[in-house]
Amino acid sequence: MPAHLEDRDIISEVEGLNSALIVACNMCAGASFAMKENKPFIQFFSNFLTSPPLKRYITKLQSQLKEKGVKTKWFKRGIIQKFFLCLWTSRQRMKFRQYADTYESVIVLGCDSAFKTVRDTMKGTDCKVIEGTEVAGVVNTETRFDWPFNISFEKSELATMCDQHCMQSGKKPHQKNAKEISA
Repeated sequence: MPAHLEDRDIISEVEGLNSALIVACNMCAGASFAMKENKPFIQFFSNFLTSPPLKRYITKLQSQLKEKGVKTKWFKRGIIQKFFLCLWTSRQRMKFRQYADTYESVIVLGCDSAFKTVRDTMKGTDCKVIEGTEVAGVVNTETRFDWPFNISFEKSELATMCDQHCMQSGKKPHQKNAKEISA
């Protein structure tokens, strides 16, 4: 199951920048925002392979950044690139880098592996890579299919991954429970 992501307040991290490219993992970020809103993850016929809750979150983020004078664009190329940031091929990384080179920053909505993919792809450039979400754990859930091909999640529970590692590194462990995943 996907990593459960919590959004971060990144407005201060883009202060002074003029442009930001937003890249989101439709799997982890899309599933996380769908569970948080208790809405369908995918509505195949109305949104094809884009999560409506993720789309709403990105639209809201773009609006907040626009108020700060930051021009944004949502990177939505390729099904694999959109769905799994952590599985990009070297060619996909190269194409992303060429596209992202015209932006001052890239905001990543994905797990630690997705962030690493983008950070490594942009290495050696002046582009600032910003972690837009953080991993709270892995979700255990039941998938529900409804007509007309809507995919939703039920009985979602968060399995934290950080407790032992966080204690060793001095970080505060995540304290979410199943009731806190949905709004």
